[in-house]
Amino acid sequence: MNTNQQYDRAVAGCKTVFLHKTKDYGTSWRVYRTISVADQIYIKAKRIRNIQETGVQKIGDDIISEFKGILNYGIIGLIQLDINNDEPEDLPYETVEQLYNDKIAIAKKLMEDKNHDYGEAWREMSQESFVDLVLAKILRIKQILINSGKTVVSEGIDANFYDIINYAAFGLILIDEEKHSN
Repeated sequence: MNTNQQYDRAVAGCKTVFLHKTKDYGTSWRVYRTISVADQIYIKAKRIRNIQETGVQKIGDDIISEFKGILNYGIIGLIQLDINNDEPEDLPYETVEQLYNDKIAIAKKLMEDKNHDYGEAWREMSQESFVDLVLAKILRIKQILINSGKTVVSEGIDANFYDIINYAAFGLILIDEEKHSN
């Protein structure tokens, strides 16, 4: 299986969870502000880090489910950046699925471009590094929010969410390859 196929497979598992939760809960996530989405990702990444450092997991959600959640919250973050607050909180299922597909297509293209330039260096990275990079991206998002969404020379909030999505996908791919623990 090549990288694009592995990426699609990892994302398909995330998308299935996302769409099932959409059927269960609707689009209740529409009430989240960007900081809340960032905090949800932060909580999941911190939990993975804690499991990595202690080797102890006391609740059922494993590292795989946490990476899936990180990827899906990254998608939510991107959708929320595009939708105005005055738009309806309840989005039709078909709209949600299309928005998910649109954001993943952009994330995948970014992954392909970076893989070209970096030579798939992520394949040699540790799961710990993916988690640390996600945490760093969250801290960047929080700082950008403190700066009223403005940056001087850095990428914006959306670029950080796209990177988070791809780090989570890489983590899932390497777990699937049994190069990382789950």
